[in-house]
Amino acid sequence: MAVYVYKGLNSAGAAINGIVDADNAKAARSKLRKDGVFPTEVKEQKGGSTRGSGLNVEVDFKAMFERVTEKDIAAMTGQMSTLVGAGIPIVEALTALIDQVEKPKLEKMLRDIREKVNQGATLADAMRDHPSAFPPLYVNMVGAGETSGSLETVLNRLTVYTEKQVALRGQIVTALTYPALMGAVSGLIIIGLFVGIIPKIRRVFDSMDAALPAITLAVMWISDFFLYRWYILLFIIVAAVFGFRKWVRTESGRNRWHRFLLTFPVLGTVNRKVAVSRFCRTMSTLLDSGVPILTAVSIVKTIVGNDIIADAIGEAGRNISEGQSIAAPLKASGQFPPLVTHMINIGEKTGEIEPMLSKVADSYDQEVERTLTGLTSIIEPILIVVMGGIVAIVALAILLPMLGMSSMGK
Repeated sequence: MAVYVYKGLNSAGAAINGIVDADNAKAARSKLRKDGVFPTEVKEQKGGSTRGSGLNVEVDFKAMFERVTEKDIAAMTGQMSTLVGAGIPIVEALTALIDQVEKPKLEKMLRDIREKVNQGATLADAMRDHPSAFPPLYVNMVGAGETSGSLETVLNRLTVYTEKQVALRGQIVTALTYPALMGAVSGLIIIGLFVGIIPKIRRVFDSMDAALPAITLAVMWISDFFLYRWYILLFIIVAAVFGFRKWVRTESGRNRWHRFLLTFPVLGTVNRKVAVSRFCRTMSTLLDSGVPILTAVSIVKTIVGNDIIADAIGEAGRNISEGQSIAAPLKASGQFPPLVTHMINIGEKTGEIEPMLSKVADSYDQEVERTLTGLTSIIEPILIVVMGGIVAIVALAILLPMLGMSSMGK
């Protein structure tokens, strides 16, 4: 089934336009007439990125670079949960969602999903063909909800889960935005000093033909480097980025980098807490939605974002397949804090592992927020001190020769 863009007149004679899905243009016109629309123009929509032909082609760059975010999926999931809870069939619920979503890319996905569901596929199977918007975690939970007859409940949990993930990511971005912006501005000011101010002062010193202190010569060398040999720095940066990316793609390089991310002072603590929170919340949501524990473990492995922690989770999965507990291998790995393994152990013994994991996730989300807030408050004065130190060095490099010349003049 294709999507057609139409222009036409309604029963009142007013000009209208929109889109309609049909097998062909003839079927689209017939469908519009049944809806009381007299079509004057019907054209197939080709992917939503280009219109026209030949030299008259128009490229829709917005559609080309448009991305469906977790926030979009959370909003859509919440709406679907409401519709399903009201007893509306899946196909009709999807039709209502198609009319409400704002992003053409998401609308196109939902149309494809509706078509497949209409043809007899399950909602989970239809969503599986769009992994960029619906990851395995989402699809498996929807599948479990369909199988158990609790789709509304699962969609509610997915909405909460996605919103919490968006909130956590927002906290991280918000906490790091100000220091990054401040660092960038400081860097531009310092480059401005070396490129705009120092060269002018150097001309004054050169005209005096006097011996300059070592600190002044060093500052002028840096200024010359920025002015005449900047391409060397650019080449070093590009080569370093390229080399790093190539190294990280190797198994050993990726493992070393991920281990470094967990052991780096301060930031390593944040990375570990984020990974642990993601593990606990995802595991809790999956198990609470009826997903089998081995399936849940295999999904969680792929979303924690760190190979070292993923390996520990994989070992836990192997223990579970052999009839053992999940807490013991997590504790033995040394990658999970004692609080986490202790709470999981209690949850396994009491049969309430899902709420235990949820509580741990909430606790670690709060810790991440507090750590990031503290980190931001530390970074700001450090940047100020560093920038002040560089400015002081530049000022000293300028003043020392002037003081020397004034003393010689006396």
